[in-house]
Amino acid sequence: MEGGVRLRAGASKGDIRERVWDHLERSGLARFPRPVHHRIPNFEGASHAATRLLGLQEFKAANTVKINPDAPQKNARFLTLEARKTLLVPTPRLRTGLFNKIVPPSGATKEILRICATSQGIKEYSVPVGLDGKARVDLVVVGSVAVSEKGWRIGKGEGYADMEYAMMVSMGAVQADTPVITTVHDCQVVDIAEELLGDHDLTVDYILTPTRTIKTNCKRPKPQGIIWQKVSYEMLEKIPILKSLRYREKQAGKDVTLQDELSDLANANAPAALNEKAMAENTSQPAATGSAQVGQHYVESDSLSPGLERSGLITTVYVGNIPPSVRVSELKCALREFRATPLRLNWQGAQHRAFLDYKDKATAESAVSSLKGLSLRGSTLRVELAKNQRNKGQVEINSQK
Repeated sequence: MEGGVRLRAGASKGDIRERVWDHLERSGLARFPRPVHHRIPNFEGASHAATRLLGLQEFKAANTVKINPDAPQKNARFLTLEARKTLLVPTPRLRTGLFNKIVPPSGATKEILRICATSQGIKEYSVPVGLDGKARVDLVVVGSVAVSEKGWRIGKGEGYADMEYAMMVSMGAVQADTPVITTVHDCQVVDIAEELLGDHDLTVDYILTPTRTIKTNCKRPKPQGIIWQKVSYEMLEKIPILKSLRYREKQAGKDVTLQDELSDLANANAPAALNEKAMAENTSQPAATGSAQVGQHYVESDSLSPGLERSGLITTVYVGNIPPSVRVSELKCALREFRATPLRLNWQGAQHRAFLDYKDKATAESAVSSLKGLSLRGSTLRVELAKNQRNKGQVEINSQK
């Protein structure tokens, strides 16, 4: 028994989580939101645990601090804002990017800063930071379900804190010596067997509780980037920014083979290969039907049957914020990589945009989801369904001949 939580010999991560959650609820230490099960648990004394940040030289020296958005770290977010440091908070489940930067209004009072530190304040007073944001994080504060004095950490089981850290490594936002801190109740400090940890698990350098500041002196290396072999297709769909990081790392020559890619490779690549062949044929035959260079416009398409053209089903996706240095071949390569090859591509490089035609709305919406967060040459592209769905877009192009 340690810290009031009983653990049986050989306890798994899941066992440890359940024991900690149960103990917090039974002992009256749990705080809103409840029940604390399947969460980073809020606890009695969370605010006081966070004040221990103020005594750490690492916090005093930090300019930019990344803190998770959970309730027990609310006071840590407030203290960071009060110290006039830059506060980065991960987006919920990483659906729309990696970070939000909290930007309090000019002359914000303590009361306003406290609001900025809440989940509602994060929504109202934040701006997104994309892959091109060049973020440099000096200190990381995470929540935990359980942690050992050696620095071994167990989260709620969904892997977001581990993934956030790995993504920050991939972006160059953290270094090997960037300190990682967790705030927990004393009862959450338990013995954890090192063999339970995987190479993707994040360890911590400091543990702050309502009664103690624990320096772990942890020597176990932190994740050195995204371990793509542990990323599934499903995770890639859930976290769009992962696709951009994967594309960027692939372009840099890194191995980005996914967890379930080897068994799925033959089937998954067949349609992509056909689309790639079609796009290559169009590229090699610029004068063929369906391809034309029109001033600053470049229209490239598979052959569309008149019936499909007239059906009204074709749906267009708008791609904007394309950097001037990007060539159409780079966009095509990314579209193939993200399995979003269109029936027709209308490149308007001078206007920093392109239009992609898909066979129906469902296919177009799937492409938008796949391309969300795509970054080319340091700029995150704007990808959405076009306001005016073609057919008429092609008529506009033809009129410029």
